[in-house]
Amino acid sequence: MSSVRIECIANEGYRIGESPVWDEKEGALLYVDISGRKVCRWSPVTRQAQAIPVDAPVSSVALRKSGDYVITLGTKFAALKWKEEQVTTITQVDKDKPNNRFNDGKVDPAGRYFAGTMAEETRPAVLERHQGSLYTLFSDLSVVKHFDQVDISNGLDWSLDHKTFFYIDSLSYSVDAFDYDLQTGKIGNRRSIYKLEKEESIPDGMCIDTEGKLWVACYNGGRVIRLDPETGKPLQKVDWNFCTEALAHVHQAGQAAASLLTLLEALT
Repeated sequence: MSSVRIECIANEGYRIGESPVWDEKEGALLYVDISGRKVCRWSPVTRQAQAIPVDAPVSSVALRKSGDYVITLGTKFAALKWKEEQVTTITQVDKDKPNNRFNDGKVDPAGRYFAGTMAEETRPAVLERHQGSLYTLFSDLSVVKHFDQVDISNGLDWSLDHKTFFYIDSLSYSVDAFDYDLQTGKIGNRRSIYKLEKEESIPDGMCIDTEGKLWVACYNGGRVIRLDPETGKPLQKVDWNFCTEALAHVHQAGQAAASLLTLLEALT
């Protein structure tokens, strides 16, 4: 995996593009524009993007078994019916923190929706600290809080054997691992597997590839770092400084990079 081809697929003036999810049934790429308050769907056939406006910052999107989508909207888990452009609240978290909102979220191998919160930023990466938490929405619509005292809840994914959960709290500059129980969704035994240096910028979104290696996107760093979670060593760095025009309207590089760019060789 010595080379990575980067292709701009959408340049719609997104403010914070995040949460890329492939919808196989629709043959389309889903993603969100957090502060633009839009859920987007891009077709590789038409090369066009559609968008559904919502009434609060929307930070992640997931597929629903019954059809359509679940989103994290403000501090709510909500259902989105695409054709009807209808949003229905499932449940709300952090009710005692009106300045909070959800950030990154992803569905685990058993279909549970993990997502974390943070305080609203006064400017990028500047916010009231330790206000966030990590939650899971279960299929019966119950919600569990795993822990709090989070600064910016961000990238998350699972090992290929489903025994490890990986997680980023951005301002810790750390990629962390937890023991993971697939049957119950419980996590434990937190430890750091990689600490970023300040010059590598702030860790943001994250995903795992078919070789079990982690890709961590660096906010304000113009790069994605490939890590070996077993050794904690960086394996590769991919810079996209040459395509800053395509990313000019995206100030958060976490999963925004993957939302707007196809990292074909890297992520498949």
